[in-house]
Amino acid sequence: MKHPLFYAKILLFGEYGIIENSRGLTLPYNAYKGALQFSSEVTEINSISNDSLRKYAEYLKTLELPSKFKINISRLEKDIQKGMYFDSNIPQGYGIGSSGALVAAVFDKYSIHKLSPEKISKEDLKGLKAVFGKMESFFHGKSSGIDPLICYMNIPLLIQPNSEVDKVGILESTEGKGAVFLINSGMPGETEPMVQIFFEKLKNEGFRKTLKEEFIQYNNDCIESFLKKDMSSFFKNLKQLSLWALHHFTPMIPGEFLKIWKNGIESNTYYLKLCGSGGGGYILGFTQDYDAAEKVLKDYDKEVVYRF
Repeated sequence: MKHPLFYAKILLFGEYGIIENSRGLTLPYNAYKGALQFSSEVTEINSISNDSLRKYAEYLKTLELPSKFKINISRLEKDIQKGMYFDSNIPQGYGIGSSGALVAAVFDKYSIHKLSPEKISKEDLKGLKAVFGKMESFFHGKSSGIDPLICYMNIPLLIQPNSEVDKVGILESTEGKGAVFLINSGMPGETEPMVQIFFEKLKNEGFRKTLKEEFIQYNNDCIESFLKKDMSSFFKNLKQLSLWALHHFTPMIPGEFLKIWKNGIESNTYYLKLCGSGGGGYILGFTQDYDAAEKVLKDYDKEVVYRF
C-alpha cells in the first residue's frame, strides 16, 4: 500500500510579514517527513496520533469548503476507526511544518477532486492556500495556509501580496561556502501565543509604521536579491532585517539566543532570523562562510538546509 510522504518546510522569509501583505519565500526540507499509516501493533505514539486525528476529523466537519476542494470526511473517519495515524519525524513546535505536513497528507488522501501539484493552475494554487488556511487553523488558531501548501507542493514557492503564489526555481550549489542553516533552540515554541504577541504589537501605531516601512521592505528586498543571487545586496538587507528583529521581535527570540544573535550582527560572520513564529524551535541562520560561522557557533546544534 502506497503511503505518500510529506516533507517539512522552511519559510526563509515572510514570518509575520505575510500577515501584513509582505512577500514570502519557502523551501521544502526533506530531512524530515511524515505519512498517514496503518499499523497492526498499537503503540502509545500511534494511539496519541490516532486520537488527535479523530479530533481533527470532527473539526473538519465544521468547515465549509468550496466544492472543488471538498474532503471525504466519512472515509477519513472510517480509516481513523481502523487505527490510522500520522507517522512523522517532523519535530512539533519547531517552525518547520509539522501540522502543515499532516494537513497536506489528509488533503492528498481524502480530497474528492484530485489536484496534481505538477499541473495545478495559479488560480487553484491561490484557492488551495485559502482552504489549507482553514484546515490548519485547528492547530494554531489562525493560519495563512502557507505551511500545508509548501508541504503539499514540495517545491520552492514565492508568496506574493494578496495571497498570490508563484512556483520558483532555486538551484543549490553543493560547492558553495555560503549556507542557510538551522540552530536548534532545544525547546519547542508555541505558535498561538507568539502570534497573539504580534497582534498586540500591531495595535501600536509606531510598531505598525516600522513594520510596513522597514521590516517588510527589508524582507522583500532580501527575497528579490536572493532569487537574483545578488549576494552583496542580499546580506546588506539581511543584516538590517536581523537587527530589526532583534529590536522588535525580542519576545519571540529565546532569551539565551539574544547574545549570539547580536554577535552575528556585530561580527558579520552570520545573521539570524526567526524560523516560523519563534518562541523556541529552530532559529534560521545565513552566512557567506559556513566554516567560519560553524567555529563561532560550535557549541550549538546545527543543520545545513541549503548551500550557495
